[in-house]
Amino acid sequence: MVATLLSALLAATVMIAIHRFEMGNLVGELAAAGGRVAHEVEHNELGTPLVEHRGRNLQIVDTTRRVVASTPQLRGKPPMSGFNPDGRKIVSGVVCGGVFPFGECHMVVAQSAYREGQDWVVYASSPLIPPYVDPWLAGIVIGAAVVMAVAITGIGHRIANASLRPVAAIRAELDRITETCPERRVPLPPSRDEIHDLAGSVNRTLARLETAMNQQRHFTSDASHELRTPIAAIRAEVEDALHAPEETSVPRLGNTVLRSVDRLEAIVGDLLTIARLEAGRAGQREPIDLAEFVASECERRPKPDKRFEFSLEPGVVVTGDRFQLSRLLTNLIDNAERHAATTVAFHVRQEPSCKRDAQRYPHGVAMLEVVDNGPGIDPDKRELVFQRFTRLDTARDRDTGGTGLGLSIARQIAEAHDGTLQIEDSPHGSRFVLRLPLD
Repeated sequence: MVATLLSALLAATVMIAIHRFEMGNLVGELAAAGGRVAHEVEHNELGTPLVEHRGRNLQIVDTTRRVVASTPQLRGKPPMSGFNPDGRKIVSGVVCGGVFPFGECHMVVAQSAYREGQDWVVYASSPLIPPYVDPWLAGIVIGAAVVMAVAITGIGHRIANASLRPVAAIRAELDRITETCPERRVPLPPSRDEIHDLAGSVNRTLARLETAMNQQRHFTSDASHELRTPIAAIRAEVEDALHAPEETSVPRLGNTVLRSVDRLEAIVGDLLTIARLEAGRAGQREPIDLAEFVASECERRPKPDKRFEFSLEPGVVVTGDRFQLSRLLTNLIDNAERHAATTVAFHVRQEPSCKRDAQRYPHGVAMLEVVDNGPGIDPDKRELVFQRFTRLDTARDRDTGGTGLGLSIARQIAEAHDGTLQIEDSPHGSRFVLRLPLD
């Protein structure tokens, strides 16, 4: 439809241009024929015939509007037009009817002829050229437009099919990937165009989806294993009590079971916290003085068996959810207390942001460091501790080793506040560094 419309528009434009060109030529020819006769009138050399072109008419009119001479078709008829040059050399216009047959329109050109001290008028006329100019010409133009429309349609169809063939291949491969294996990738077309970029984006999306699926499977497997351990302990204690009730008591059984229930509750609570963080539920943000916040959180904790040391710079203010940041700090303190030999140190300060992090920290960086003097963490295992259900010391008791989710939750909270949580170098023990945008 578009090709046909454009071809028709082009054909109409060409015909209009040709028609205007032919009309200009016609006016020029009439002016030339009338000018020849006007020259003969002025020099009293009027000859016959007045015109040599069939279908053209000519009249010579004196000052009294009497027709002095005319071509045979207009003999005995009044002047073909009422307009005069009025001092101008040539005047042209379209005249319909009158001395011409009913329904016919002629192009009339009038020009002055000076005769015996008077201005006579020479009229020359010819039928108007039709809009199609000539049937043969119109046929050629219309035929060319039809051929062009067909050619454009055919070529466009081939180009569209060739362009969309890689898209069809990508779609088919996506269907097979969905049905079979997510590790497959869509084919990259050889051409470096938008479809090649689309295939690259699809492959990157598939890679991220595969990674997310693998993480989800590992997380589900690890969570199931972690939940099964306290459930198995509860089952074992209850079955022992049922088989040998005389060898246990209700308080002893209750205390044993409660430890496993506490662990179940801690794991489920951490899983719910992770779900809320991944859902992106934003809490109430408020300005928080980081030094006062750390001091108050440490004061609320039960009397620790490790010594706390503080180096807190006042006036370091961040904007965040107090409850989530409290959970982050609690997880860092719990981890530090478990691994510290004698001391846990807290440092709060602010630093200017470097050029690379200017967008993330436009007003500067608020830093919180939690440092213990324990055995430390090898550099190649520092990222591993932020993975869910990861324990570097697999031989330690699960009841004292936490759920394996605390540091993962802490990093998620830091990232939810547009910050980072990393383990950095320290002379002794582990050094956890939290960076948040300064308010």
